[in-house]
Amino acid sequence: MGIEREIKLALPSEQAHTAMHYFVEHTGEQALDVPLANIYFDTPSLALTQAKVALRLRKAPGGWLQTVKLAGTAEGGLHSRHEWETPVAGEALELDVLLAACSDAQAADVLRRAAPQLVALFRTDFTRKLWRFAYQGARVEAAIDIGEVTAEVDGVLRRAPISEIELELMDGDESALHALAAELSACVPGLAPDNTNKAQRGYRLRTQ
Repeated sequence: MGIEREIKLALPSEQAHTAMHYFVEHTGEQALDVPLANIYFDTPSLALTQAKVALRLRKAPGGWLQTVKLAGTAEGGLHSRHEWETPVAGEALELDVLLAACSDAQAADVLRRAAPQLVALFRTDFTRKLWRFAYQGARVEAAIDIGEVTAEVDGVLRRAPISEIELELMDGDESALHALAAELSACVPGLAPDNTNKAQRGYRLRTQ
């Protein structure tokens, strides 16, 4: 189990180049480009989201991963939540493995009861431009995510753009994240704290 702590910032698409330039200048390195394809699952009655649980299957360059996340908290763009992640062989959930890894009894029970009815509800596909570096004594992972959320509803494909920055605390004091977000916001016009994660955007896309 891990507790994910990250600040999400909504990035105006026209400022993506400015944000990339900031990180290149700060780190002296070009971004590592990581293509990510994600499928989110729930029951038709949305049992997981009602229990504030998210279930995701992700294809990354290193293979497939399945992740369960709890809602946690989000304030001023800072997201803090519990998550459990395990590798899988391919494009299919292996819930027995994930249930064994999940140490939250309530979340595990929700997943177990939902398992027979799980369906893929929506996708997020984006390229993550990634940097890892030290900042004020902390280790930080900075990502610029550009892509889209898609959901098929009644035979119609709905789309919404993804354009955001994630600043994740790998190690160190949380205050470093806030300081980095403030410095970045001073350099990139239009950045704003974003309390909505990608899964929430997908659910909203389905119900709009």
